[in-house]
Amino acid sequence: MAALIHCHLLQPPSISSPMSKLFFFRNTTQRLLRRCHRNAKTQLVERSLTVSLALAESDSPKSIDPNPQTLLQELADSFELPPDYFAQLPRDLRLDLNDAAFDLSNGPVIDECGQGLGETLLNLSRAWELADSSTSRALARKFPLLETSLADSQRAAFGKRLVSAGRRFQSMGQYGQGELQRISKSMITAGKLLSASSASIGPDERPKTETRMLKFGDLQVEVTPDKANIGAVIGIIFGIVSWIISQGIQSIPDSSLQYANDNALLLAKSLRGALLALFYSSTFLSVSTSVGLFLLGRQLSSKK
Repeated sequence: MAALIHCHLLQPPSISSPMSKLFFFRNTTQRLLRRCHRNAKTQLVERSLTVSLALAESDSPKSIDPNPQTLLQELADSFELPPDYFAQLPRDLRLDLNDAAFDLSNGPVIDECGQGLGETLLNLSRAWELADSSTSRALARKFPLLETSLADSQRAAFGKRLVSAGRRFQSMGQYGQGELQRISKSMITAGKLLSASSASIGPDERPKTETRMLKFGDLQVEVTPDKANIGAVIGIIFGIVSWIISQGIQSIPDSSLQYANDNALLLAKSLRGALLALFYSSTFLSVSTSVGLFLLGRQLSSKK
């Protein structure tokens, strides 16, 4: 009897009645719904983590590998300006544009950047000096093609020139619809990417000396220690000659000046004073230039 009662208690409740079936179906449905909800929530969390990791990897600096061709094409597109855009710039911005032209083509540009790119940079700098927007646009379009034939050292030199000239555009501030700032951003971005290639340049491929250039219009003169010392000597000689001439003019006594009338005498004295001022000034400038060239020559010699 006790065994029968025990077995009866261990058996599951009968679900033969309609109410029992309804109760069992409702419990089963609730369990299934809770399980599906947990599974859906887990999958949603996993997908969110996957998307977050993918976005984080895409935003990381390692995954960003810009193409120099693309950046140079953006630089060329930034020069899509009206034909008279540069010509209409205010005087102070025109001076900044000339400074940018000097930074772009300063020094031995052909030796550093190659024949093709060097000539293009020289022509582009002249176009900026002449405020020629159309020529600037045509020359900038050559950059993507020319970049493919550059060596690492030439690419690095090109990038440094772009960064230097781009900062000149950046100093111009906002003008018009922000065209100058777009040019500045494109030049600096492309220049920094190209300059990064200098890390792979060997010690023998780097420029051994830093040269300085003096620019007089279209004429560029490379300044070396020997040329600076020669210029200092020439300045001293010219100063001595100017001093001797000024002393000779001053030693002429007033009594030796004989003219037809007083007006001619006054004119002669005025001319004498002007010549004395001219040659004294020439002497002072010659000595100052000689000292400056001598110090510049020593500075360049110490950098070798």
